Amino acid sequence: MTLHTISVLVENKPGVLTRVSSLFARRGFNIESLAVGVTEDPTLSRMTIVVNAEETPLEQVTKQLHKLINVIKIQDLDPAEMVDRELVLYKVNAPPDRRHEIIEIANVFRAKIVDVGKNSLTIEATGANTKLDAMEDLLRAYGIKELARTGRIALSRGSREA
Repeated sequence: MTLHTISVLVENKPGVLTRVSSLFARRGFNIESLAVGVTEDPTLSRMTIVVNAEETPLEQVTKQLHKLINVIKIQDLDPAEMVDRELVLYKVNAPPDRRHEIIEIANVFRAKIVDVGKNSLTIEATGANTKLDAMEDLLRAYGIKELARTGRIALSRGSREA
């Protein structure tokens, strides 16, 4: 099995997300990551779906996706030909005597401190999932109280016309 990043351009209408995600569920695919947002055209949304699948069954799903009336365009993005990012918020135990260590970790990963509590720091980080996983591993030593990840978003590299 291989992780595939699928970019699906759809009409920005109620129910489209349900129909697309249901198609994957009916085929027995577990969606690893799903991010949806409006595009530069407010009538369209881009769904970025990361799914662990073999090539042949995935082709069958994409053919069925094309049949959905609200689907405009589907791309199986090549990892070498895409730019992808993820956003994560970590709320970390941070007693005053250890805060400087956590702030240093955040600085190394070019992350931002977005909230300071009496005994916690909330850190915002963006980047590739490998970077965020590495940061998470380091922060676990301090105790992660809460964590929220957006899921991958991605675009193909190069000009829009390509």
